[in-house]
Amino acid sequence: MVAVAKKTQELLETLSSFLAREVYPREQDLQTKGFFAIEKDLDELRRRVKALGLWAPQIPVELGGMGLPLLEHGLVSEVLGRSPLGHYVFGCQAPDAGNIEILHLFGTDEQKRRWLQPLAAGDVRSCFSMTEPDAPGSNPTELHTLAREDGDDYVIDGRKWFTSSADGAAFAIVMAVTNPDAPPHQRASMIIVPTDTPGFQLVRNISVMGHPGEGYFSHAEVAYESCRVPRSNRLGPEGAGFAIAQERLGPGRIHHCMRWLGICSRAFDLMCARAVTRQMSPSERLGDKQLVQAWIAESRAEIAAARLLVLDAAHKIDAGGFRSAQEEVSLIKFHTARVLQDVLDRAIQTHGALGMTDDTPLAMWWAQERAARIYDGPDEVHKVSVARRILKRYGGTH
Repeated sequence: MVAVAKKTQELLETLSSFLAREVYPREQDLQTKGFFAIEKDLDELRRRVKALGLWAPQIPVELGGMGLPLLEHGLVSEVLGRSPLGHYVFGCQAPDAGNIEILHLFGTDEQKRRWLQPLAAGDVRSCFSMTEPDAPGSNPTELHTLAREDGDDYVIDGRKWFTSSADGAAFAIVMAVTNPDAPPHQRASMIIVPTDTPGFQLVRNISVMGHPGEGYFSHAEVAYESCRVPRSNRLGPEGAGFAIAQERLGPGRIHHCMRWLGICSRAFDLMCARAVTRQMSPSERLGDKQLVQAWIAESRAEIAAARLLVLDAAHKIDAGGFRSAQEEVSLIKFHTARVLQDVLDRAIQTHGALGMTDDTPLAMWWAQERAARIYDGPDEVHKVSVARRILKRYGGTH
């Protein structure tokens, strides 16, 4: 067990109580009715969260958030991850959280006034538009979307997909090539594009495992067709897109991993509750089966080990920045994603046919989170990166 300050522990208990009382009961409506059908209810919950002083734990105090360091926010993210609605209700959902971070670090005063302030307040949503259907998503130096200069404007042409939460977003932060002749890591820039700009076209919400999603719970294909925006919408220096993306991805992977551990924790609770209540015969419960007991023991060990790895990485980032923990971040990314998939699989199997229905959040998580081993760099890329770093310490040259 990681030592937690009393104030932090009280915060976690408050969040847990709020989720159980106010958020869990709305999960089934999300699954059966969709995001837009419950958006007004969620807006009311968000107002209540703000009134309680619990809004946006990761956002600096001057922007209206709680200003928690990464380690404490990781613990909060673990609790909020126990519900698919948790992060949204508390104002720390991806991709908005990452966009807030880079706007805060790299935005101009005008960009902060126009885009950061309403985003941090939860008055609008945003999306992050980097991955392309015809380029390797794990390599942002191979983008095809171009932003050419035309006077004081950029004209953007290209196609993106898995632009998460674009449905209903007020603006996108787009990664586009502005310097095609520059070295690979200096070719792209990040540009703010309001979604009502002519030439911005939301082609479709991509159906993922049979569910197209909507609103915040969606992944869109987006076309940029002669999409013209002022050059003043660029974030940071021209050609700095890759460097800014690295600033965004490091803490973002901590957030993802702690959220996944929250999912694991809730799935584990559901699995254990099912094991002790499901009667197999008048004298035997499901939890009496040694195979099920093994699943429970394995899951408990895997969750605990992954949690310690993630908290260690968060501590190192807090102490020395992302570059000091690159190896640890890659380790937790592929390890926690695998633990998540294994725990969810066991929980669904323990529930039997019930596990495949929308009567629990397990099936929704399975459909949504299988991508954990793919997005933000597939497992294989992170494993190769870690192995190369390790071998280099043993005298390897590659």
